[in-house]
Amino acid sequence: MAKKQNNLTSRTKLEEVNESLSTAAQKLESNKKYIYWVAGAAAVIVLLVVGYIYGIRQPGIEKAKEAIGKADIELLLRGNDSTALAAYEKVEKEYNYKPAERAALSSAIILYRQGKYKEAAAKLENYDPHGDLVGPAAQSLLGDCYVNLDQLDKALAAFDKAITLTNNNELYAPTFMMKKATVLHAKKNYAEEAAMYQKIKDEYPNFVNQNRIFIDKYIERANALAGK
Repeated sequence: MAKKQNNLTSRTKLEEVNESLSTAAQKLESNKKYIYWVAGAAAVIVLLVVGYIYGIRQPGIEKAKEAIGKADIELLLRGNDSTALAAYEKVEKEYNYKPAERAALSSAIILYRQGKYKEAAAKLENYDPHGDLVGPAAQSLLGDCYVNLDQLDKALAAFDKAITLTNNNELYAPTFMMKKATVLHAKKNYAEEAAMYQKIKDEYPNFVNQNRIFIDKYIERANALAGK
C-alpha cells in the first residue's frame, strides 16, 4: 500500500475535487493499485466540521458544548490537531447523545488527517449518519478510510450508503459516484465502472458539464477494459 499522503490540502472548490478525480484515473492507468481521495476528503472534512458547528439543532449539555467549542477553536483557528483531538475524545468519554456523537465525528476527522485510518474508521462505523449533508459526508469519509486500508469492498458499501443518503443531491451524489467508479476500476470491475460513469452522465449532466469532466473518455476506457 502506498505511503500515507502528507500536507493534506484544505481546498474545497469542486473544480479541485475533480482535478483529483482525473489524477486518480491517470494513476490507475499507470497500474498504481490504490486510490487516495485526498482533495475530495479534504472538502468533506471541512464540510463536516462547518456543518456541525452551525447545524446542531439541540443545545445538549452546556459543559459539553463549551468543551467542544474550545476544541473547535484549537482545530479551526489554531490548527492544533493533537490538542483538539484530546478535547474531543474527552467529551466522548464524559458525555453522551449529541455532544458525544459530535465529538466522535470530529475525532474521526482529525484521525483521518493524521493518516490513522483504522482509528478513524472505527469511530465512523459507530456513527449514526443523519441529515442530507453531514450524514452522507461522514459515510464518504468512511469510504475514504477503507480505501486507504485496502478494504475496497467496504469502501464500495460506504460510498453506496453515502450516495443513497444524499437524496440525489446534484453536487454530492455524483461526487460520491465518481469515487465509487474509481474503486470499481481498482477492483477491475470494468463493466460496473462503465455503468456508473454512464449513470453520472445521464442523471447529472450539469455536474459533468460544469466541472469539465471528460466522462465519455472514462466510459470508453472502462468499456474497452471490459471487452466491449
